[in-house]
Amino acid sequence: MKKRSFITIILILVLALMTACSNSKTSNAKEEDSANSIGSGKKADLILATTTSTQDSGLLDVLIPVFEKETDYNVKTVAVGTGQALEMGSRGEADVLLVHAPEAEEKIVESGDAINRQKVMFNDFIIAGPAEDPAGIKGSTAGEALTSILDSGAVFVSRGDNSGTHKKELELWKGENLDPKQHKAYIETGQGMGSSLQIAAEKKGYILTDRATYLAQRDSLAGYEILVEDDESLLNIYHVMQVNPGKHERVNKEGAKAFVDFMLKKETKETISQFGKDEYGEPLFFLFE
Repeated sequence: MKKRSFITIILILVLALMTACSNSKTSNAKEEDSANSIGSGKKADLILATTTSTQDSGLLDVLIPVFEKETDYNVKTVAVGTGQALEMGSRGEADVLLVHAPEAEEKIVESGDAINRQKVMFNDFIIAGPAEDPAGIKGSTAGEALTSILDSGAVFVSRGDNSGTHKKELELWKGENLDPKQHKAYIETGQGMGSSLQIAAEKKGYILTDRATYLAQRDSLAGYEILVEDDESLLNIYHVMQVNPGKHERVNKEGAKAFVDFMLKKETKETISQFGKDEYGEPLFFLFE
């Protein structure tokens, strides 16, 4: 009986030793796989929070592949309204921002959530609407146009999404001491620029949009025209900035800096200045002198 008990104990010890060795090998294999992955040259992800207007215009489809080819980063683009993009930056959920709402941008820099803010390019906003122009706004200033739209009862479509375009629209209404929400035909889509443009065209309403997105979608907007433009109040400025790694330690500091530097390169600026010329007969974005 004692002999059997002794043999049983020996067997248990042998099995335990074999299990421990197996676990050690598995652990070592995982560590080796992880090390191989790190050293394999796999590109690190870089989260870019930007506006739907830069996405819808097609500019990022040209710039990002060049950046990825020149660097060790894989860009994950999140195209939302500028308000949402800035909120992502404030929460450390993005590495770099490309946006167009200067006053809101200044606040995120002042709060310490963003650094290295650089002016990149500009274009302008326009007010587009049906060719028949029921409110008679063609050729007027932006402020005059909004007043006429309100007085006429014509449809006005707003993004209503806290984007840079939406912020500019609200700024224009405020400048005329007008409350658009008192206007029964004021429609908020809560969507991006491209989708909102399509809705405005379908409803034969007016809309504030950036010129780049309008030109990019012009062929699908039959009977829909630029009615108000070349107004100083409609300037649309884009900045790029890093999310502050000193405040948000998980952000990709090196990748964000590389993207900002890339946007300021001579070659990138040349690409931006030429973008749209061949297809639309005019550039969609302009550079600062």
